[in-house]
Amino acid sequence: MIQVQATEAKARLAELLRTVERGETVVITRHGKKIAHLVPAVEQERAEREAAVQRFLKRRATWKHVGMSLEEILEVRREGLH
Repeated sequence: MIQVQATEAKARLAELLRTVERGETVVITRHGKKIAHLVPAVEQERAEREAAVQRFLKRRATWKHVGMSLEEILEVRREGLH
């Protein structure tokens, strides 16, 4: 992981983007505090997918059990289509 000041990042953006393309993360700081991360798109997309799965699992935990088997649910569904 590389850290650069915001003013330096502005001057070296093309170089930093090449670094990110190679799979590294760049942290941009201002006055010594982290303000942004440049991360490879693949890494960001993976994090977004993992967050979506966690949101789904959290929501699913609140669902009430209907007391029917999958076969029974499918049969009710088939009956409703006629």
